[in-house]
Amino acid sequence: MRKNPAMSSRQHRIAVLALDHVVGLDLGTPSQIFGTARDAEGRRCYRVDACTPGGLPVRSTAGFQVLPDHGLELLEQADTIIVPGVHAGPALDEGVLAPEVHQALNTAYERGARIMSICTGAFVLAAAGLLDGRPATTHWAYAEQFRRRHPDVRLAPEVLFVDDGNLLTSAGVAAGIDLCLHVIRTDHGSAVANRSARRCVVPPWRDGGQAQYIERPVPRVSDASTATTRQWAQQRLHEPLTLRQLAGHASMSVRTFTRRFRAETGLSPARWLLQQRTDHARQLLETTDLPVDQVAQQSGFGTAAALRQQLHQHIGVSPTAYRRTFRHAASVD
Repeated sequence: MRKNPAMSSRQHRIAVLALDHVVGLDLGTPSQIFGTARDAEGRRCYRVDACTPGGLPVRSTAGFQVLPDHGLELLEQADTIIVPGVHAGPALDEGVLAPEVHQALNTAYERGARIMSICTGAFVLAAAGLLDGRPATTHWAYAEQFRRRHPDVRLAPEVLFVDDGNLLTSAGVAAGIDLCLHVIRTDHGSAVANRSARRCVVPPWRDGGQAQYIERPVPRVSDASTATTRQWAQQRLHEPLTLRQLAGHASMSVRTFTRRFRAETGLSPARWLLQQRTDHARQLLETTDLPVDQVAQQSGFGTAAALRQQLHQHIGVSPTAYRRTFRHAASVD
C-alpha cells in the first residue's frame, strides 16, 4: 500500500497543470472535490493550485482563458500533480510535449510525486513516457486514437479510472470526480471522502472497474430499474444473498434481472454485491472498534479469513493493517 499522505502533518499540495485547449470542467474538478475535503476537526486536507508553462494564459474549451498564479515551478513542490484533459494541441495531435513540460513531469515522477490525469490528460502523461508498459484509461471516444499513438500503454478503455500506484488515470468528464474521491478515500478514509461527495452533491462511490457509458441503450427506469432491489440488498449485506433472491425481490427472472442489472450498473450482481460488502467492511474498520470477525459477519463475508483474503486482493493489506493505517492518520490530523 502506498504511503498515505494523511500521515503527514503538512497540508498535501496539489498542482493542476493546465495546457492550451484545456477542458474547462476537468480543470475545475480537482479544486472543487479536493477543496471540500476536511478532517474531523474541519481542517482542509489539501491545497490546490493551478499552473501553466511559463505562468502564461492558456485557452480553455469553454470559451475563456485561464490566467494561473504559477508556472511549472509549482510542479517541483507538489505532492500530487493532476493533468486535465485537452481537446487539441501537440500531445493529442502528435504525441509530443514541449520540452519543459516533458522534463517537469518526469522530474516530478522521479522524485515520487503522485501524478494523475483526467480524460485526455492521459495523452499528456503518455507523451511524457510515463505510461509505457502500465495500465491506463482515457475517454472512450479517444481510445482508438490513443492506441495508435501509444501502443506500449496497456489501455483499459471501458473503466472509469485506473489506480496504478503513483500513476492514476481516469475516463472523461464525471469520471474525474470519481478518481478524485477515490484518492481522498485512499488518503483519508471513507468518512472524509463521503463528506466531500455530499458537499459536492455527487455519488460517494463508483468503483474504478465500472464500465464507462459507451453508447449503449439505456433502459427506461419504469420497466427496467433494479434500484429498489439494490437499496434492499444494501440493508442486508450481512445476509447470504443469492442471485435468485435478488431477482425475486425485483419480480424478474434471473436472466432478465442479470441483464438489466448490468445495463444499469455496468457490473454483474455478484461483483456489485462484493463491491458493496468490501466498501462496508472498510467503513466499519475505519469508524468502529468491532473485532475483525464481527466486521466480517456484518459485511457479509462470514469469516475473518474470507474478509482478509478479499481486502488483500482488493487493496493489498490485511484488515488489521488497514485499520491501523487510518487510526494513525486520524491521530495526526
